[in-house]
Amino acid sequence: MRKVVLACILGMSLLFIATSHVSAAETAVKLGIVDLNRAVNESEQGKKAKIELESAIKGKQQALDEKGKALEKLKSHLDEQGSVMSAEARKSKQDELERFTREYQRDLSDSQNEVQRKEGELIGQIVKDIREIINIVAHEEKYDLILDKIPSLVFFADNGLDITDKVIKKFDESKRKTVNK
Repeated sequence: MRKVVLACILGMSLLFIATSHVSAAETAVKLGIVDLNRAVNESEQGKKAKIELESAIKGKQQALDEKGKALEKLKSHLDEQGSVMSAEARKSKQDELERFTREYQRDLSDSQNEVQRKEGELIGQIVKDIREIINIVAHEEKYDLILDKIPSLVFFADNGLDITDKVIKKFDESKRKTVNK
């Protein structure tokens, strides 16, 4: 929360400083807004990353579903047959059920961690690349300030300031050039 407030104060301060004391000889400040989240999700690389993540999730989910069914089958067997089993056999099945439950929970946790790590890698690289494109656009088109359209930081911005589509287009073009080389 403090970081958001500090970032908001910094952004507003920069905007105030940039727009104050502009003499007639100086040009107006050129501002831009980029919705980084939308740029990631709508870019070709972002769509590919989403498909890759969904595929990884689907594969993990199938394996977990199979283990979950086996776990339910074991639990059901113990519930149905537990009363007619010897104490030793029932104890053995309960131990097996507990071991299998821990293993299932560990696999579930490992799968979630792996998907989060993979998402972080894929999205992190895309964000890094998009930020480079934002810098290129800023220099080429002489922007003085470009902000991320984070709802907690930017309460209002005229749609004319939004350069997200331009950034997505340039990002996709740069990735196509890289692939074609």
